[in-house]
Amino acid sequence: MSRDPKYDILFEPLKIGPVTAPNRFYQVPHCCGMGYMRPQMMAAMRGIKAEGGWGVVCTEYCSIHPSSDDMPFPHASIWDKGDIKNLRLMTDAVHAHGSLAGIELWHGGQSSANLYTRQQAISASSRPNDALVGMPLQTQAMTKDDITELRKWHKAAAQRAIEAGFDIVYVYTNHGYLLNNFLSAEWNRRDDEYGGSPENRVRLIREIIEDTLEVVKGRCAVAVRYSIPAVPHQDPDDLVGMFSQIAELPDLWDITVTDYTLEMGTARFVEEASNQLAVAKIKSLTSKPVVSVGRFTSPDTMLKQITSGTQDFIGAARPSIADPFLPNKIKHGRPDDIRECIGCNVCYAHDSLNAPIRCTQNPTMGEEWRRGWHPERIAKQHADESVLVIGSGPAGLEAACALGQRGYAVTIAEAERELGGRINQESRLPGMSEVARVRDWRLGQLAKMDNVAIYPSSLLDAEAILELSPTHVFVATGAHWRTDGVGRHSASPFDGFQDHQVVSVEDIMGDEIPDGRAIIYDDDHYSMGNLLALKLRQRGTAVTLITPASLVGGWHSYTDDQAAVMRQLIDAGIDIIYNRGLLSWQDSTAQLECVFTGSVSTIKAEYLVPVTSRIANDSLWHALQPFAERFKTLQRIGDCAAPGLIAHAVYAGHQAARELGAAPSQPDDNRRERKVTELKIVTP
Repeated sequence: MSRDPKYDILFEPLKIGPVTAPNRFYQVPHCCGMGYMRPQMMAAMRGIKAEGGWGVVCTEYCSIHPSSDDMPFPHASIWDKGDIKNLRLMTDAVHAHGSLAGIELWHGGQSSANLYTRQQAISASSRPNDALVGMPLQTQAMTKDDITELRKWHKAAAQRAIEAGFDIVYVYTNHGYLLNNFLSAEWNRRDDEYGGSPENRVRLIREIIEDTLEVVKGRCAVAVRYSIPAVPHQDPDDLVGMFSQIAELPDLWDITVTDYTLEMGTARFVEEASNQLAVAKIKSLTSKPVVSVGRFTSPDTMLKQITSGTQDFIGAARPSIADPFLPNKIKHGRPDDIRECIGCNVCYAHDSLNAPIRCTQNPTMGEEWRRGWHPERIAKQHADESVLVIGSGPAGLEAACALGQRGYAVTIAEAERELGGRINQESRLPGMSEVARVRDWRLGQLAKMDNVAIYPSSLLDAEAILELSPTHVFVATGAHWRTDGVGRHSASPFDGFQDHQVVSVEDIMGDEIPDGRAIIYDDDHYSMGNLLALKLRQRGTAVTLITPASLVGGWHSYTDDQAAVMRQLIDAGIDIIYNRGLLSWQDSTAQLECVFTGSVSTIKAEYLVPVTSRIANDSLWHALQPFAERFKTLQRIGDCAAPGLIAHAVYAGHQAARELGAAPSQPDDNRRERKVTELKIVTP
């Protein structure tokens, strides 16, 4: 297929100083949970993006010196020759597809605890260390000699970047790291030529940009990552004014906003292209090309960024994770095949957990090297055999898609009229509409497959399945929420859980809502409890949210929207009670116990909604066990096997489909990074 000519501008080459990007698609630096610890894994992942058409592919944050160590987080590093060798894996993988490779040189300053190197963290001024581990220590205020050393470290790192084969070398000035510490009037309390006035605070950034330009000497482009407030006139640090002083120095500007929760916000709180006012302001102040992110998923929105003059490159982190082949799908006239990012930040969460990133939409993310999975290619069927997939939730739909792509004759049987399983109700909760993309993309792919038959409103029992006589059976019948309170805090049901005033999560999602005040008891600690509370408040219901934890939705801290969740709950007028476990429910009264002291209190409401844990709907799988020998495969997948995130269900469905007919798993099927004398990139 040929693309719509209106998108041609997205595929025009564009110069970045001495180098030329083959198109306007630019994977900006983003964390991946791989870094120096997993160089082959990182190289294969970045190489896949270059194969998918991203004209520029960058590293994650890359430490220039042992005084910038972010352990336990697996950042990249370019300290020595060993790092050069590791990073060369990535540049070779990216260059193999004609793309440019960029490296983000980084010093953490007051955000580095240096748990591995044990070096004293440094900053513009002595301040409490801001590392996420919350270490009770302060930074060392840098002397002028320290500043001179920093400049030497940065120049040496830039030289090593050239040796590693990079085409673009970054100066990194935002996100609270060292150079950003100098720009901030709050953090920078110096009284010398590097502090005080905006001209002084920007001095070090100017010097390092000039140093980097001197080192690369036309062999590489120099990019600067810089941020301004989302509303440019609200600028207490005069970041716009400081930018104006250095606007023409580098070869490219990578622009973000100062509020990371807006730059990296989940779709629940931040819409596509929401920060472009700030980007347009910067673009108006420089003649150099500008790139910025906006969780761009729509080709038309991308096009508008270029044609309006807002920016010159389409920057992406999360959309390039959800679909590494996004550019090529536009290029070849297949925009409907783009696997759109849903803005759930599951990718970010796993990096926050010091683990390789994964993606709800793209189950191959992070498995390019470890398992040899490719996002667009999959082995053909091993035999001319039929597969029955029971259930059309995220696991069932993903399994059917991958099996259909492999060429199997696939039948999907769904008990409900509407396909999608849990996605249907969850996507209708406040702010969660983009979750529906998980269902819609897969239904769109299945509609193109003649070898896949879909039967809604088809509730199958064991007898019916035996009558159909499929060769392989995947049971993807999901899970349901418990109403007995069993969860993390308590392994036993609370007294009175069978009372008619105890209402299930599914009832609330399905609008079977009683009258009167509600109690949400949240021992799940992610989104469901707070989303149900918001839904009830939107209907005018008085709500008290009770949790045995010290904060609501604690897992949101990994997706970086916990503060936004709390603001939303407070603004909605939801009462919150912390550190209380549920003991019993009787006569419209919940009896609670303090998790610290054991003291007992009570609270009244018309009904109670426990949000604690789920039970797998696996009765059909158990009913088929006596007849297991009649099938070559009889397997539970997704929530039916182990309830979890939608991302877990999608992955499980994909893995089951990939492994159908494959040889038994071997140790090499789960590669681990090891120190070896010779490294080479292995791509799918």
